[in-house]
Amino acid sequence: MSEVLNLGFARVDLDREARQGLPEVVYGPGKTPEQITGIVTGLLAHNTGPVLVTRVDPETADAVRASVGGGTYDAEARLLLWRPAATGEFSVLVAAAGTSDRPVAAEAVAVATAVGLDTSAVHDVGVAGLDRVLQVRDRLRAADAVIVVAGMEGALASVVGGLVRAPVVAVPVSTGYGASLEGVTALLAMHASCAAGVSVVNIDSGFSAAMAVHRIAQGHRTAQDHRGTQDHRGTQDHGGSQAQDHGGTR
Repeated sequence: MSEVLNLGFARVDLDREARQGLPEVVYGPGKTPEQITGIVTGLLAHNTGPVLVTRVDPETADAVRASVGGGTYDAEARLLLWRPAATGEFSVLVAAAGTSDRPVAAEAVAVATAVGLDTSAVHDVGVAGLDRVLQVRDRLRAADAVIVVAGMEGALASVVGGLVRAPVVAVPVSTGYGASLEGVTALLAMHASCAAGVSVVNIDSGFSAAMAVHRIAQGHRTAQDHRGTQDHRGTQDHGGSQAQDHGGTR
């Protein structure tokens, strides 16, 4: 059974780090600074990896940081963070269609960086000026995964999906005029993408996109470890066969 820290107002999942490679992430809205402080303190005491609190306003962030030392706050991403992971080799590029999409892109960048992904970003590369996308085509193709952040009709996800072979995770954003329906139009367009294999997360959820890529990176690392184990065993078996054959020849 999973170990749970019962704080009365919250039941903190302490085993999530062992199951998924990352401690439970705290969603800030609706929680008081005192509640966030209690949860963060418990996670820091019982886990070893990064501790994140998402969607935190500056006033709440200041109050929590006054109670729990050592944390950092990214105001644009609205992210509180303790113990960021060391940057690994798996690279992700966050491509934002417009400047209005920047806050969501900032959350994706901050969370991806916090969990150890080698993260970079390009901004204002929307399809209304297609040359802007083509100018960063080499950077898109060099990444191990791409997060596309776009509102309006969400077309950038299809364009990028047709340019790269890496996994593409699309984030629909609630920017745009009336018919954009606060991100629903982009959400449906991304789901209906003609570029095969594009994955889509919730509206405005840069966090969800970063976590999706984190899972992809975890799977990639596991596959590499598995191949390395098989190669090592194969070498051992090959050496044993040689010795046995040599003995038989004698």
